[in-house]
Formats: sequence, C-alpha cells, structure tokens
Amino acid sequence: MKLNSQVDTQLSAEDCFYISDRYNKLLPYPIHCHADYELNFTEHGAGARRIVGDSMETLGDYDLVLITGQDLEHVWERYQCTSTDVREITIHFSSDLFDGAFTRKTHFRSILSMLERARCGLSFSADIVAKVRPMLYELAAATPGFYAVVRFMVILYELSQDHQAKVLSSESFARIRHVVDSVRINKVQDYVEEHYKDEIRLSTLADMVGMTEVSFSRFFRQITGQTFSDYLITLRLDHASRLLVDSRLPVAEVCFQCGFNNLSNFNRIFKKNKHCSPKEYRENYRKQKVIV
Repeated sequence: MKLNSQVDTQLSAEDCFYISDRYNKLLPYPIHCHADYELNFTEHGAGARRIVGDSMETLGDYDLVLITGQDLEHVWERYQCTSTDVREITIHFSSDLFDGAFTRKTHFRSILSMLERARCGLSFSADIVAKVRPMLYELAAATPGFYAVVRFMVILYELSQDHQAKVLSSESFARIRHVVDSVRINKVQDYVEEHYKDEIRLSTLADMVGMTEVSFSRFFRQITGQTFSDYLITLRLDHASRLLVDSRLPVAEVCFQCGFNNLSNFNRIFKKNKHCSPKEYRENYRKQKVIV
C-alpha cells in the first residue's frame, strides 16, 4: 500500500509562483508530494519536525527548505513545538520557469544546479536564512506582478550561493538516480541496483569492469566519494526505508528483503543512520501529521 499522496498546489498555469503566509494554522495534513517546486520558510518553529523523504529532523527557530522532486514526500508537523508565534511562508513555483533558452544562460547556472540538488530536498544554512529572511518578508507583502517575480529570482540566486546547503533525502527514496560521469561506475550501479538483495562480492564487480579489487575500490571511492561498502549499505537502507513506508511487511522481512542477513545488525545500522528504529520510522510516517 502506498502511503504518500500526490496533491495539487494552488499555483495556476498563468502565474510564475504562488505564495502563502500563514500564522499558527494547525491543519491536519498527511505526508504528500506534488509536481510544483516548493520553497518553505518556518519561523519560531523550534521543536517542530520536518520530514522530507527519509530525512526527519527537529527544527530550531528558523528553517528554510527547497523541494523540487515531484515524488518526494514531505510534511512539517508540530511535534514538540509549543510556540504560539509560528509563521510559515510557502512559495510554490513550476519547473517550466526554467525551461526556456533565457534561463540556460550563464547567469542562471548556479540556480539550475541548486534546483537539481533540491530534487532530494535542500536545507539552507543559518547564514543564508538570515540573509534572505527580510527578502521573504518583503515578497510576502509585495503586490503581485513583474517586480515580485524579480524579487523571487533574486531570492533563488542568493540561495544558490549557499555552499553549506545540505541535501536531505536519499536519492532512491526520492525516486531519482544520480548518474556519474563514468561508464564503468554506472555499469556497477546498474548491477547493484538489480542485485542489492543478494550477496555481492567485490571480485565480481571488479571483474565486470576489468580491474583488480584494489584498483576498483580506489576508483569507486574516487568517483563516488564513498567506499563500495558504504554505498551498498546506504542503498539497502534506502530500499528498507521505502518498504517500511510503502508496505506492511514485518521489520524482519524488510531486513532480509533488502540484503541484510541479521536482524540485530539491521536494527543497529538503521538506527545509526536514521536516528530511530525501523519500527519508530514506520510509525512516524503512518500516524496523522499536523502541519505547522
């Protein structure tokens, strides 16, 4: 059973973006996803919890996140937030804003790169949040029109300069695949994606690309930034997270279906990476969410 729901935003086909400015609107809302891009700013929301894909984080006073993945589930829930002064500014905009030749010019390069990274959700640093916060206030209060669009583009540009922005969700949970510039590594990734449930030997992969095991291990880390062991564990955990959300399989069955051969080891690795047990992770998704 699939638990996420595809929803429509209030963005019309004639508008460049739609902005909403809410104060303490506690509306029951499930984890959801949508085709439109979303920039979400939360103020005075300390203790609230943000769920984006398989990322779950408790917020501080300020939070700013960009989501461009159409299959990436997300929600903000009150959780431990006791503030009565929560403000949320949400901007929805369409991907077709950046489809034309104009936005393919050099000056938009950093924005396009940011939008690509945000397919897994992108959380911005405290410094950049402090810088763009007054711009968001001004945009929320601005009269709709051309100059409001210019203000919005300036905000996106400033965000694209944040080199400390953090990717939130795993790629497999967001249903995207990062293709590296290496035919050999892509061949290995295709094989691993098909056989992650099985025992995978390093020697098999090394033979597949005509390398020794030592050379392959060094090459894989150089290209991907991960050891193969870490890559495989991450991939298996991503599939396990998806199964926990999308099925009612027992945790033990999820463990073995995703290539882990020991339940205790699976629970330990899952908690280390996701900061909660598999059971808690599933419950966090299944219960009703309340949006801040």
